Formats: sequence, structure tokens, C-alpha cells
Amino acid sequence: MFLHYLISVVIIMHGLAHLSGTMAAFTARDVGFSDKPWLFSKGATLRGPSGKLFGLVWLAAAITLVDSGLSLLFHWGGWPALPIAGSILSLIAIVPWWNTVVPGAKAGPPSMD
Repeated sequence: MFLHYLISVVIIMHGLAHLSGTMAAFTARDVGFSDKPWLFSKGATLRGPSGKLFGLVWLAAAITLVDSGLSLLFHWGGWPALPIAGSILSLIAIVPWWNTVVPGAKAGPPSMD
């Protein structure tokens, strides 16, 4: 039973962490993201139009992951489809902006650049 609660809390925290991507795209507040362009071209930045579109994807990932954590915690419907959808949205949101995200958001060993 403890593992059930732990997994729920981790998924909810992951969802809440995605709010930083939304804030980086829509506000001037410094949330740790850099001003580097995304992976696909040199002109697109997180505060530009494409960045704002992905800010909405970050928001969708946040909502989906928080909802999936709550669904697991309170035994609502939607499990396991919600965490799978949230994980896919999470990847769609973060991969194009890999150069801009805060170092703590990247899993694995630190890069040498």
C-alpha cells in the first residue's frame, strides 16, 4: 500500500514540474530555462510562437500527469491510460526544447557541453 501512495505522489510531482515549462513560455519569470533555440532550428525560442504552442503541451502534460496520479491515489478510472498519455505529452514537450530545459529536468548523466 505504501508503494501505491509513493508512485501517486511521484507522478503528481512530475506533473507539477511541467508547469515550469508553461511558465517559461508565457511569462518573463526566470524559472531556470535558457534562451537557447530549440533543436530543430536556430530561430525558434521558448518565448516565441512555437514555444508558446509547446507551453500548452507542457500544460497538457501537467494536467494529465496530475490527473493520473490522483486517479491512482483515489482509484478513479483512467488508469493506466492517463499516465501513458501524460508520458507521451511529457516527451513531446521536452525533447524539442532539450537545450533550454533546466539541468535538473534531464534524466541521466550530465552533458559535457
